[in-house]
Amino acid sequence: MKILIVDDATFMRNFLFDNMQKFGFEVIGEACNGKEAVQKYIQLQPDIVTMDITMPKMNGIEALKEIIKIDEDAKVVMISDIGQHDKIIEAIKNGATDFIIKPVHPDRLKESLEKVLV
Repeated sequence: MKILIVDDATFMRNFLFDNMQKFGFEVIGEACNGKEAVQKYIQLQPDIVTMDITMPKMNGIEALKEIIKIDEDAKVVMISDIGQHDKIIEAIKNGATDFIIKPVHPDRLKESLEKVLV
């Protein structure tokens, strides 16, 4: 499975990258904001996108909406800070496949990615 990681925090992208590789997933790209995420989605056509909600230039929900316009079957797992319940609901309504609350636990990450593949 090819994965695109989208998060504005380098340490978070590194954490996700390391864990995904450990679980046997192939990370084909990274983006640090929503605008870049949409461009990389078009360019790389990943199987799954992990998308932070709070980012500069274009937030994760706006990027999710753009990606769903491009590919209504896109599989996007939203990653949000605790306390962003309203944003999680908005993301699910706009086509997010699953969500993970930060701090991300490796087992929860693996569970979410495997669930998305079903």
